[in-house]
Amino acid sequence: MKTNVYVLYGGKSAEHEVSLKSASAIINALDREKFNVYPIYITKEGVWCSLGLLEKEIKNVEELQVESSQKVAHSIGRFLIETLKVGEKNIIFPALHGTHGEDGTVQGLLELIDVPYVGNGVLSSAAGIDKVIMKNIFEKHKLPQTKYLPIKLHRWKEDEEKTIKEIEEKLRYPYYVKPANLGSSVGINRVENREELNKAIEEAFLYDTKIIIEEEMIAREMQISVIGNDYPKASLPGEFIMERPFFDYNAKYIDGKIIPVVPARLKPEVTEQVRALAVKAFKALDCRGLARVDIFVTDEDELFINEVNTMPGFTALSMTPVLWKATDGTTYSELIEKLIELAFERYEQKKSLLWTRCTK
Repeated sequence: MKTNVYVLYGGKSAEHEVSLKSASAIINALDREKFNVYPIYITKEGVWCSLGLLEKEIKNVEELQVESSQKVAHSIGRFLIETLKVGEKNIIFPALHGTHGEDGTVQGLLELIDVPYVGNGVLSSAAGIDKVIMKNIFEKHKLPQTKYLPIKLHRWKEDEEKTIKEIEEKLRYPYYVKPANLGSSVGINRVENREELNKAIEEAFLYDTKIIIEEEMIAREMQISVIGNDYPKASLPGEFIMERPFFDYNAKYIDGKIIPVVPARLKPEVTEQVRALAVKAFKALDCRGLARVDIFVTDEDELFINEVNTMPGFTALSMTPVLWKATDGTTYSELIEKLIELAFERYEQKKSLLWTRCTK
């Protein structure tokens, strides 16, 4: 019997369009001899829309979008009753990025309905999407990282001048200003002075009620893919050559002017240190399945963790499949199947646990 794979994509997120690109690639990579593929489009309003069993190849992301006037709760109920095949081998692949998908909310729902799913669980997803919580965890584990300062919206509104002064006292320009709970470089700006800082803070607060200010790190940024459950493994590191001062949304998904270098140009011993640090970060967040870890390497070969992405992109420009191809020859389709295997492994492990008090 084939496994039914339900690919969730879109979502109520600023990364909605990125998710469409990831989903189309994942759907096309799934072997139809092994899997029945059911695309589940989540609109920008949060409505779940099933496209039914899909056998053709997706040539354009517009094919994956539909309109619906349903209510959110009703649409989820309809998916559970009419689309999810009871009594068959099912798995959910959440190809969702950012809020309402990568932040533990969908993962919590999938835990409640007791269906195996690809990727990280509730805790690691929630901690990984929140840059402040993530950095606090790294600090607890004594992992090296850049200096940072979290700012909450209510504090900013109460006294903007005082907040700016505190930032300038604790951190040195230039800074990166980021929404705490977002990815794909949405709402992120590099600033060199107070005027730019004010504008960047206002923009970041459009996307979140909590933001983070980070000191700029003069270094090259490495991207490392980590996959596994109890025994995670890190890929070779890769990096991008960029024309822009930082890797923003346009550079990632629109301009097409980035050049990947895989494996990254590092000394062999530094490569191994980077891979080891990536695994430490993966374990610190209690990740499962996969993650992409971004690590800075200075000219003096010092290492600093930037962040962990618990559901990295799977677009044509995404590093994750490219890194594993370079590391051990794993193809895109093989990587997708490996992630599905890891999801079932974790699910079976959890199913073996007791959910009621042992009376022996």
